[in-house]
Amino acid sequence: MVNEAAPPEKKLKGWLLMALGVLALVVGALWTLQGFDIITDSRMSGVAIWSIIGPVIAVAGLILIIVGERARARSKRV
Repeated sequence: MVNEAAPPEKKLKGWLLMALGVLALVVGALWTLQGFDIITDSRMSGVAIWSIIGPVIAVAGLILIIVGERARARSKRV
């Protein structure tokens, strides 16, 4: 009992990617809504470029979330 090896440490993998993905998803959605002038009272409201940039950032966030989840699943199998 005393001389038994310690269990291997579980590393947190994929959490950073998932957190950045959620942040990008929220920011992308906000920029999209501002670009379509749904959220008003901002300099970005009604500017068409934000209705293009926002969905691109949101899709990048979804990709980061998926990659982070796959990294977590892979580290759990090992």
